[in-house]
Amino acid sequence: MITKEWAAEFSRHWVDAWNSHDLEAILAHFHDDVVFTSPVAAQLLPDTGGVLRGKEALRAYWGKGLQAIPDLRFSVEAVFAGVSTIVISYRNQRGNVVNEVLIFDGDLVAQGHGTYLGQDNPAGVTA
Repeated sequence: MITKEWAAEFSRHWVDAWNSHDLEAILAHFHDDVVFTSPVAAQLLPDTGGVLRGKEALRAYWGKGLQAIPDLRFSVEAVFAGVSTIVISYRNQRGNVVNEVLIFDGDLVAQGHGTYLGQDNPAGVTA
């Protein structure tokens, strides 16, 4: 069972890694065989259909995303704790609300899902 304290601590490390644009610190939260889905991944890497498999695929996606969005910045608004899942609700640099659904195996994310309110360009990707 994930505690609210553990989820809050995880989210602090997660957002610090993103806001510092430290790709390796971001990836340190994920299993090597992670599966991650995101409509933004479908925009940046259309051949994926928005489904990324493995840490190397995440490295390629988020590396490209960090280059395409140099002003990327997240502000956590709420963190929800479940049995093996947390949801981080945050605003991105455009002010859009995003929910990241993270399913854990131990202390690392085994599955992740970036979810948006349906904007045509939710992350501000221009690449």
